[in-house]
Amino acid sequence: MLISEAWAQAAGQAASGTDMLMSFVPFILIFVVMWFLLIRPQQKKAKEHRAMVAALKRGDRVVTSGGIHGQVSHVADDHLMVEVADGVKIKVVRDAVSAVTGKPEPAKKEDSKGANDR
Repeated sequence: MLISEAWAQAAGQAASGTDMLMSFVPFILIFVVMWFLLIRPQQKKAKEHRAMVAALKRGDRVVTSGGIHGQVSHVADDHLMVEVADGVKIKVVRDAVSAVTGKPEPAKKEDSKGANDR
């Protein structure tokens, strides 16, 4: 009689282990959904922002996170000088640039010849 009770208890424990695994499945699914809907797009956006900030150069038209529009006049390792009006320059941390609104256009050869002839 004791042996049959021992086997019955062992069978009940195996079933509860499966139930415990099945109870974690919804949590795992929620984490996977959160990863693809929230975490992954945020990491992708941060990577794009780092690439944009690293590619800044003199002459780029930028918008800062504070909403200031200007043109980059000097680039340093950790900051930029942004000209917001004629003769008005402000020092801005690179990470504060939220968007690049325009790239400088290369000078046309016809315009440069005309300027030298005068």
